[in-house]
Amino acid sequence: LNHQKHPYIQYKPRTQKLAMNDVEELLQQDQKTIMRSIIQRIATGPDMSKDISLEEARAGMGAILDEAVDPVQAAIFLIALRMKRETDDENKGVLSAIQDKANTVTADVDEVFDLSDPYNGYNRTLPAAPFVPAVLAACGVPTVSHGVETMSPKFGITHHRVLKAAGKDVTLSVQQAADQISDSNVGWSYVDQKAYCPSLHDLTPLRSNIVKRQAITTVEVLVGPIRGKKKTHYMSGYVHKPYTRVYAMLARHAGFDSCLMIRGVEGGITPSLRQSGKVFYYHDKAEEVAQEFNPADIGIEQDVRATPLPDELPPAPESEDVSAHFDADAVAKMAADAGVAALNGEKGSTYDALVYSAAIALWHLKKADSLEAAADKVREVLDNGSALKHFQAAR
Repeated sequence: LNHQKHPYIQYKPRTQKLAMNDVEELLQQDQKTIMRSIIQRIATGPDMSKDISLEEARAGMGAILDEAVDPVQAAIFLIALRMKRETDDENKGVLSAIQDKANTVTADVDEVFDLSDPYNGYNRTLPAAPFVPAVLAACGVPTVSHGVETMSPKFGITHHRVLKAAGKDVTLSVQQAADQISDSNVGWSYVDQKAYCPSLHDLTPLRSNIVKRQAITTVEVLVGPIRGKKKTHYMSGYVHKPYTRVYAMLARHAGFDSCLMIRGVEGGITPSLRQSGKVFYYHDKAEEVAQEFNPADIGIEQDVRATPLPDELPPAPESEDVSAHFDADAVAKMAADAGVAALNGEKGSTYDALVYSAAIALWHLKKADSLEAAADKVREVLDNGSALKHFQAAR
């Protein structure tokens, strides 16, 4: 490379970044120049690639969302960060850029509980999580969930698909969703990424073509499109323990007052129903701590981790070039039917999943003195029809 033509390249050990003055000078340039400089540094192989600052990552992701750079460069930016491993500052910068473009609304309630499940969905179990917000609303906790219709790499059963199959409007604006949460007769809502950040949603085809996980996958679930007037709490799932530190760090950066991360089935918010599980959490943006739970302690005795998929599944439509190995919409209808039945008090693995996930949330929010007391409260709203009533009241 010709150093005279590329003044922003500095060949230093990877842990070093551009000097602050150089970063400030670079960020005064046009978006194409900024992206060119970033790519020249982050995509230089396993030994020579350099980390970039939070501000540069924010500017790079912002250029992608603005469609100011070529899609090829956008893909290189995302995969190069992944190949060298994103730093905390880089993840924060990408998240901040998305938040800059997001539609964010404050609901007319003091506190909002933000429930985040994997955007690429489930492909081994029928998820109960899409119905947890209605259960929590019946327990007095205004709750929002969010997601997309489909996303790589799983292209699985998403909240969008399940709620749509259950007859709910998954196209609400952020304001409409916030108004629904503010209504005590409803108290919950779903908001799609297409509504809260259209420019990010427009990257779905690009992300599918990249195939592999990118920084966007890590951070998009933390945007927090609906906030409480006083506090906003975050709940998510994880599979690999190292991600708990990353998500706690990003949750603080995103402004969540508390964070609850559950080691859940398929990375979701529901722990295994047949063995002990672990959660990590923080309150008031303090350091995270760990807690173990056993489903047997709250009367759950199951021989399955979660509600399994049926043995015979409808095949994926031939019209879909890339998809799950089954018809995700048809299987989402199965999850919707199981969820509504559980809300109606029908006992089984989906009912137990609602009890377990919602009880952990109530425990975390200190709405009950113990997990056992929280589980009793959840069973009460399931058995007396209150949870179903809150679900049905939503658009």
